[in-house]
Amino acid sequence: MIDLDGTVADARHRLHLIADPGGGATHEQWVHFFDAAADDPPLPDGVRTAQHLAESNDVVWLTARPERIRALTEQWLTDHHLPAGRLLMKPADDKRPARTFKIDEMRRLAIDHEITLVVDDDPRVIALAQAEHLPTLHAQWVPWKAPHS
Repeated sequence: MIDLDGTVADARHRLHLIADPGGGATHEQWVHFFDAAADDPPLPDGVRTAQHLAESNDVVWLTARPERIRALTEQWLTDHHLPAGRLLMKPADDKRPARTFKIDEMRRLAIDHEITLVVDDDPRVIALAQAEHLPTLHAQWVPWKAPHS
C-alpha cells in the first residue's frame, strides 16, 4: 500500500492553499488544494520505491484524496510512469481524518490480502500501521508537515 501526497507526489507547492492560522482549512480551501494536485511534480525517491515494489508485489495506492479527483489522479500516475494498481480514495461524504480512513482501509484489505508493506510520509499513519503489526516504510524524503484537518 503506497500513499500519494508526500510519498510519490510533491504536494508542497499547494500547502499554502490549506494554510490557516486558525488551525483549520475550510471546505473550499480543501477543494482548491486537491484540484491543484495535477501540477504536483513527482518525488524521485518515491517513484523509484513504487517501481521497485511493483516488481514483486501488487500495488495498492491508498490516498485520502477525494474520489471526485479520481480521473486527475489516475492521469497523474500514468503521466509519471508509476505502476498500475488499485486506487483507494476517500468517498465524498467521508469526514474521517486521513489517518483514520487509511487504517480502516488497511484493516479491510488485510482480511483477504497480505499487506507486505505500507509506505506513507505521515508518521501517524505509520504508527497506526505498526500497531496493526503491518510492515512499514516511512517515506521521509521530504519534510513532513501535518495538514490542518
